[in-house]
Amino acid sequence: MESVEGGVINLEASNQQLERVLSDTQSPPFKRLRLASLIELKLLFKIAGPAVLVYMINYFMSMSTQIFSGHLGNLDLAAASLGNTGIQIFTYGLLLGMGSTVETLCGQAFGASKYEMLGIYLQRSTILLMLTGLPLTVIYIFSKHILMLFGQSSTIASAAATFVYGLIPQIFAYAANFPIQKFLQSQSIVAPSAYISIATLLVHLLLSWVVVYKIGLGLFGASMVLSLSWWIIVLAQFIYITKSARCKHTWTGFTLEAFSGLPNFFKLSASSAVMLCLETWYFQILVLLAGLLKNPQLTLDSLSICMTLSGWGLMISIGFNAAASVRVSNELGAGNPKSAAFSVKMVTSISFIIAVILAIAVLVLRHLISYAFTSGETVANAVSELCPFLAINLILNGIQPVLSGVAVGCGWQKFVAYVNVGCYYIVGIPLGTLLGFQFKYGAKGIWSGMIAGTAMQAIILLWVTYRTDWKIEVEKTKKRLDKWEFKDVTPENV
Repeated sequence: MESVEGGVINLEASNQQLERVLSDTQSPPFKRLRLASLIELKLLFKIAGPAVLVYMINYFMSMSTQIFSGHLGNLDLAAASLGNTGIQIFTYGLLLGMGSTVETLCGQAFGASKYEMLGIYLQRSTILLMLTGLPLTVIYIFSKHILMLFGQSSTIASAAATFVYGLIPQIFAYAANFPIQKFLQSQSIVAPSAYISIATLLVHLLLSWVVVYKIGLGLFGASMVLSLSWWIIVLAQFIYITKSARCKHTWTGFTLEAFSGLPNFFKLSASSAVMLCLETWYFQILVLLAGLLKNPQLTLDSLSICMTLSGWGLMISIGFNAAASVRVSNELGAGNPKSAAFSVKMVTSISFIIAVILAIAVLVLRHLISYAFTSGETVANAVSELCPFLAINLILNGIQPVLSGVAVGCGWQKFVAYVNVGCYYIVGIPLGTLLGFQFKYGAKGIWSGMIAGTAMQAIILLWVTYRTDWKIEVEKTKKRLDKWEFKDVTPENV
């Protein structure tokens, strides 16, 4: 076997070794657990470490654009913030959700050694996401009118629209990036994306400084640089796929087969998108409701600080989300039920421990945290009061995203979408509204309701995962892969 195939061989060998250790009933339980844990930790952190770095860098790239815009003036800061949180994050959630279909199918196909299917899944997903980008472009073009429809002043809406126009190329960069990212992750190839993201961030910061301050292109220039930076990431990753020996068997070039079965592939992608969008919108609604309370400026200032900190913590959990999805899908595809179950336990435990450590740090530093963002004592006191809710939120974020990753690895997106509707929109938001407005608990009440919805979702997913028969999941995976290799796919089979 050629040496270029070493990465695939090593990964398969590790998976087989883990299954053998877990199936060895002759060894003492403690020794078996220790060996299995060492193997699994190595596999997990190989994915989770670089994935966390990638998501944090991408998060900071958008934040840096807001910072550059903010130094142009208060109106520009408001416009960039509104464009990012009101328009761009909607597109990000929708296309990332649709792209997670690749995570399920590629992960399971890779585990089953059906390497040629990975490139086809990648192309199918990219085609669908590019087509989805067309109606999203229309939304961007009419963003001023949409923002005014939601009550924004014409001045802020016009400035935000200028920023959003520069993000139109970013739509299609997302459409290409997410399938590529999931394609690589499914093969446990994450480090190259991290290196590319680091290099791109440096270029992004330099170009933003030149375009915004030296050339003077303002908001439009800032957002255009952000779009350009995302296209740099896409092109660099695609060059890696086409040139790297590690993708030799999974990328064999463009094929017309990518255009087959698109309607049914879209249905699976739509389920994935709904699952993620319902989670993204849930926390956007928290900020929207907080703006309707008395003294909204203080509420939004303190809440935005807490949500920023929560966002950084969430990047860690999303990295473990990717690791959970890849590990579970790979093991199911390889027909290793014990390894899949063990991976779920390990990744959930590790993410939970890290989340608890972060929560404790927040509680210890609750009187000091806000001074990293503002010098105002009033805001500092408000943030301090919200820190217990932030700590609970961080702990839940250490569990819930990982379980969502398990769901993606198993192909449970449609089920989780229904769970999200019930927990978030039937329980969380109404309860938060009732506590915040009717019982006058303000931001604490709104956040309590939202936490209740998140906790309920986490409990349901924990219970479903605990009750899962992984041997049955292996059989479902085999049937799914057999069906998806052909064109006559029905949505019931996915």
